[in-house]
Amino acid sequence: MGAEHLKPLTSLRFIAAMWVVLFHWWPKADFGPMPAFVEKGYLGVELFFILSGFILCHVYLDQAGEGRFRYGGFLWNRLARVFPLHLFTTVGVGLLAGAALLAGLAVDGNVLHWESLPANLLMVHAWGVTDTAGWNHPSWSISAEWFAYLTFPIFAALAWGLRNRPLVAAGLGIAALFGGYALYRALTGMELTLATFAGGAFRIVPPFAFGCAVFLLWRSGVVADARRALAVLFASLGGVLAATSSGAPDALTVTFLGGLILGLAGLSSTARNPLSAAPLVYLGEVSYSVYMICIPWQLVAVNGAQKLLGTEALPLWAWLPLVLAIPALAAGSYHLVERPARRLMRAFAARRRGEGEAVQIA
Repeated sequence: MGAEHLKPLTSLRFIAAMWVVLFHWWPKADFGPMPAFVEKGYLGVELFFILSGFILCHVYLDQAGEGRFRYGGFLWNRLARVFPLHLFTTVGVGLLAGAALLAGLAVDGNVLHWESLPANLLMVHAWGVTDTAGWNHPSWSISAEWFAYLTFPIFAALAWGLRNRPLVAAGLGIAALFGGYALYRALTGMELTLATFAGGAFRIVPPFAFGCAVFLLWRSGVVADARRALAVLFASLGGVLAATSSGAPDALTVTFLGGLILGLAGLSSTARNPLSAAPLVYLGEVSYSVYMICIPWQLVAVNGAQKLLGTEALPLWAWLPLVLAIPALAAGSYHLVERPARRLMRAFAARRRGEGEAVQIA
């Protein structure tokens, strides 16, 4: 089954993105205390990281294990996937901040943080090389993803070595979550799941490795039976809700998120799967844009609404349309920036390969 057929996992990306959106946007509304589930919305990033490990193993693990993996081509494809929109939003935030300054408005110095701009453009700003996030803050996770892409051959080698022992891989993946989080807490006094520009490169390692292990479990056929996959799905969903509402360690919630992915992957070929519906799959395809524009849009829309209404906390009737506008704006950036730029970069690589082959033949 190709990656394009794992439609429920594509839809899940949109759910993960909106979980993060709610985490960032809820404090701007006049709703009272944040619900426990929304308060854990930062774990939507962990869900992305697990999915990333799962999908990359699904697409590339056999190539890596059998010696067919082309590291340069892999990195170029991943760069085409993440960099154009990252560059677009970074420039967009700079233009917005510049326009605000020209209009006589105050701009937080952390937004136009020129010292961190080179690190942002090189996508290493979550590697501990800057002490300020700067520019489009959510892009720290893109820097973390880039770290995982660069080191993917290591993850692939470990996964390939455990390909016939999926339960061992799953156990090691869970141990990496609990052990990695405990070690980071002991060394820094902070939770790894809250690390962004200061420790994002470390934050991705445990869930990405866990995603590789979840892939091995799925490929082993442990959830090939639809009833078993459904049981795993509902048990994991219940576990996520219980863990987020009870103040359980984040490692436990992330473990259940992996189970959620396993169950959905097992149900990918099930007829009438609601998460395979075309509208949800499409929203999953624009989820990267949802994630990347949610803060720039917040800077513009919420600040504007606050000034118009003369209040810090927005009422529901003002807040909700701004949130609902995010997927529509994301669709625009997806079709105008993300997808065309990705196609151009991949077409460029294809032409270069063709030229190289022609030279060799000649």
